[in-house]
Amino acid sequence: MNSRAARTRRPPAAWALGTLLVGFLDGLAAVVVVGATAGAGPVRIFQSIAAGALGLDALSGGLTTALVGVGLHFVIAGMVTAIYLLASRRLDALRQHPLVFGAAYGVGVYVVMNLVVLPLSALGAPGRLTLAAAATGVPIHILCVGLPIAIVASRVIWSERRY
Repeated sequence: MNSRAARTRRPPAAWALGTLLVGFLDGLAAVVVVGATAGAGPVRIFQSIAAGALGLDALSGGLTTALVGVGLHFVIAGMVTAIYLLASRRLDALRQHPLVFGAAYGVGVYVVMNLVVLPLSALGAPGRLTLAAAATGVPIHILCVGLPIAIVASRVIWSERRY
């Protein structure tokens, strides 16, 4: 395989790896943290994600809507991964300083999810940030979203500046 072919295959593989890492880690964190603090099980947690697209009826949809929630969770993980990977192609600093920019990206994703995505969802949740929620949510988004994506971007894909 020539080097050009290898380079053109790296971004899709990096996107898939980043998406799987973020989807798994963030989903696991939600199950552990929400399970511990609110007593909700995995089915209810992923039904809640589905409710963002389907409305409150998703909460009574059983395993089917929980699986829709899992799918939506991974779609969102894929979107946030793609945004960072595309930006890292143009901005060298994102690849050169993955810990700094990954942490910042995790915070940014947390803010956008709470102030933009949730208010625009079918739930129509009010856009607000509270210190109590941020004390848990921000570290989770740094460790389970921003850093995995940034590390994948810095280590896996852009071996050359442009291709």
